[in-house]
Amino acid sequence: MLEVLYEDNHIIAVNKKPSDIVQGDKTGDRPLGEFVKDYIKKKYNKPGDVFLGVVHRLDRPVSGVILFARTSKALSRLNELFRSKQVQKTYWAVVKNKPNPTKDILVHYLKKNQQKNKSTAFNREEDGTLKSELSYQLIKSLDNYHLLEVLPKTGRHHQIRVQLSKIGSPIKGDIKYGSDRTNKDASIHLHARKIEFIHPVKKEPISISATPPKKDSIWKSCL
Repeated sequence: MLEVLYEDNHIIAVNKKPSDIVQGDKTGDRPLGEFVKDYIKKKYNKPGDVFLGVVHRLDRPVSGVILFARTSKALSRLNELFRSKQVQKTYWAVVKNKPNPTKDILVHYLKKNQQKNKSTAFNREEDGTLKSELSYQLIKSLDNYHLLEVLPKTGRHHQIRVQLSKIGSPIKGDIKYGSDRTNKDASIHLHARKIEFIHPVKKEPISISATPPKKDSIWKSCL
């Protein structure tokens, strides 16, 4: 079932499950956008093809808020908001190792390996790297895990995953970046909790939040 978080004539936001892909890939699995199109077509009884613009992406094992444009005007304006860094995204990450300090700003230089679909973080600028910045703070500790709130300032490939791993706090389930084991459902405990921006047409502030996967016991303990 599709969990719609917000919709109007211009935009629609849904809560992505960890198994969803935002756009088609080599797996051939049906992307989330196609399910959103089906929802719009059925709800509004629209004949023919439904326009839906992909504004941003989340990695497949990540859950949370994903935003789509319902018109070409909204798409171009949202693209500009993202390009000019006028969109604030808030993530939750569950890690095994409590970071020290428990609140900080991280600046690294990331290099992407296209073949391995993996990024490496360096402490200083190297050839082919891009500056990557985020802030984090500890918001809750469980028996064996810790919940961090993360605010990325840049939008680099696997940024949160690789930067938290670099400081010794890999995300639970993320074996690509140092977690000791996978999650049973192939997810990682990274969740796009909230997205805030100025509506591309109505020009009013919009804040959209998503609840983490409800069936997951660790996410339940975090709420």
